[in-house]
Amino acid sequence: MTGARDIGWLADRQDIANVLARHSRGVDRADAGLLASCYHDDAFVDYRFFTGAASEFVTILSEAQKAGPVTLHRTGQMWTETDGERAISESYVMAYASSAGAQGPATQHLICGRYLDRHEKRSGHWRLTQRNYVLDTSLNWDGGLPLPGVGSLGSQLPTGGHGAADAGIALLAQAYARNRTKGSKPMTHSEQAIDAVISRQQIADVTMAYCRGVDRADPHLLSEVFHEDASVVSGVFNGNGRDFASEICRLVESAYEQTFHSIANQWIEVEGDGAVGETYVIAVSTSRGDEKTDTLTGGRYVDRFERRDGRWAIADRTFVLDWARSEPSTRDMTGGMYAALDLHGCRGKDDPVYAFRSQRTD
Repeated sequence: MTGARDIGWLADRQDIANVLARHSRGVDRADAGLLASCYHDDAFVDYRFFTGAASEFVTILSEAQKAGPVTLHRTGQMWTETDGERAISESYVMAYASSAGAQGPATQHLICGRYLDRHEKRSGHWRLTQRNYVLDTSLNWDGGLPLPGVGSLGSQLPTGGHGAADAGIALLAQAYARNRTKGSKPMTHSEQAIDAVISRQQIADVTMAYCRGVDRADPHLLSEVFHEDASVVSGVFNGNGRDFASEICRLVESAYEQTFHSIANQWIEVEGDGAVGETYVIAVSTSRGDEKTDTLTGGRYVDRFERRDGRWAIADRTFVLDWARSEPSTRDMTGGMYAALDLHGCRGKDDPVYAFRSQRTD
């Protein structure tokens, strides 16, 4: 289901990514109009707590969001496969939310899951036609998040809100207005520049495949991320990339109940058939055992890529650790907002993404 790797293919990918980003903004701002603009009129969603027409879901969700504290949905690594004017995608999402305790203190939640989406381009516009939500894991802490008190004016920052009360809405409107006062000039791009742009997207797909390969413990997919002579320095394994693929899958199966790798702010520089990159990663993992531990790890992948016979893959990868936090696991929390979220991610081919991709021609 992969179309020709040309500038049109890339434009479709970017349009779909913008729809997914707008959807996250619509949820966090409780903006029903913005949410509705992300769906075609006949779209269908399955969030487990709601299954049905997207038009009805938009109303229910936006009203629920208005009644609660501000949330933040960080949607990343949007792995998209296009087929003409249809597409499917898997997106990782880390959502921050808070809830009032029924008999105790408020609880903060970091909810890690994925969107499995279908998209169609109609009348020149990409929109969602179907969405399924998959819950992978969560971290939960007692206590709400207090907003900063009124201090000196120099220490104040804009804060998030719902609808027009959100500072970001006014900032975006101002940015649009300033851009429209400036003229634009026709632009032409060299073949080399276009190739570099397309190559960056193909390399980004390689890094997303790495995350799925580890989290699903899929050694075949993971091995394809590396060239045969690639090297990996990761701490838990230092050596050949293909050997790393099988060893890390064995490790996550034996040592962890689950892993969730969310990547973002990816910097890639392409020079011909070579490239270097730095990708930030936040990884959530839960250990096996009687006293399970949740670990939140922040770091970076520093990579060298090569294009050989038209295929980009990793030639050298080093993981750089920046910070980590561990505490007793709360992954087994199943009540409250988690009660209805019964579509869970798992290892291997039983994970929902594999069945979803196998139906991509429907």
